[in-house]
Amino acid sequence: MLSDAAPDDEDGERILDVPAGCAGRLDKVLAELIPEHSRARLQGWIEAGHVKVNGRVAASVRQRVATGDVLAVQEQAAPEQLAYTAEPVEFEVVAESTAWIVVDKPAGLVVHPGAGNWGGTLLNGLLHRYPELAHVARAGIVHRLDKDTSGLLVVARTEQAQTALVRQLQARTVGREYLALAHGWPRRAGTVERSIGRDPRVPVRMAVDRPIAPKPAITHYEPLREGLLGKLRVAAVACRLETGRTHQIRVHMASLGHPLLGDVLYGGKLLEPAARQMLHARRLRFDDPQTGEPVAFESALPDDMLAVEAAIAWQGQEDDDLDDEGAEG
Repeated sequence: MLSDAAPDDEDGERILDVPAGCAGRLDKVLAELIPEHSRARLQGWIEAGHVKVNGRVAASVRQRVATGDVLAVQEQAAPEQLAYTAEPVEFEVVAESTAWIVVDKPAGLVVHPGAGNWGGTLLNGLLHRYPELAHVARAGIVHRLDKDTSGLLVVARTEQAQTALVRQLQARTVGREYLALAHGWPRRAGTVERSIGRDPRVPVRMAVDRPIAPKPAITHYEPLREGLLGKLRVAAVACRLETGRTHQIRVHMASLGHPLLGDVLYGGKLLEPAARQMLHARRLRFDDPQTGEPVAFESALPDDMLAVEAAIAWQGQEDDDLDDEGAEG
């Protein structure tokens, strides 16, 4: 049952009279009167003080309203409508030209707004620091890193540069190398070529076994060194991407029986001091869209990964220490 809404008042509030037969809980009544908004969104407005009942701020979503009560609703923009707004967000710029920006993303920063993260993302920070990106699709973002993965990514500053970089990604000519700290000791270098799609049992996971809507995915990996973190075997592994699927390295390494340290979603363990998945995009290479010349960048490991590396007893480390001591003498 719908009510005839009174004209909006001068404060921009939407005025609604509760009609006969529509009494009850405030959130349920509002959901009937303005069905274009979800009940969850209406509950949020009530809890935030944006709804009044007979001139007074509503006490709770469960407040009872009766026929003839007057409701005043200060409608709020949906989070997704605010997603593409400029916000001051901290991130490091490694290099830039008139065509591109290379960002060194810290762990914990979401790249692109989405459900649960409509603000405070890299995209919002890019729009704040580079206002001209408002005229480029997705603020120039052409590839992403997971929230808890650190390291390098490139952002286009023009539509032409974005098109050129996307084509390079599609042609698999962009060089992206990661450093991962993984469980176990992979004995040799290799390639994982297994399609990745949504896990049919756990929606937040990706999978290589019976995935939903799988897409081709190729990861090359090479163990660099191995050691012990406490009593657990761990290894430093270089991973090079040909494709860029969601969680690709994390899924592919887990499929080998070598999940990343800290990656509890895919079977890794949270071992001090690893507080997130130990994955860092350390090298990036692409052809400059303007000149056609190759450009390359490197990023040092962040402090948290350095702390984990320092806590690992790497094989051969004791011998190296002895050699160093002899040299000093």
